[in-house]
Amino acid sequence: MERAIVLAASAIGIGIAMIAGIGPGIGEGYAVGQACAAIGRQPEAQSKVTSTMILGCAIAESTGIYSLVVSLILLFANPLVNLL
Repeated sequence: MERAIVLAASAIGIGIAMIAGIGPGIGEGYAVGQACAAIGRQPEAQSKVTSTMILGCAIAESTGIYSLVVSLILLFANPLVNLL
C-alpha cells in the first residue's frame, strides 16, 4: 500500500516538474521577441542585445533542463521506493 502511495506521489511530482518546462519556453519566446524589437529600434546595438539575449535564454533553459532531470530521476531511478 505504501509503495502505491509513493509511486502515485512520484507520478504527480513528475507532472509538476514537467509543467516547469513550459515557463522557460514562454520566457525565451518573449525575450527573443523583445530583442528583435530592440534591434529594430537600434540596429547599432545588435551585438550587445544578441549576446545578452543568448545569455538570458541559456539561464532560462537551465530551469527546464533541471525539471527534466528531476522528472527522469523520479521516473526511472526513484530513490523514494527503496526507503520503504
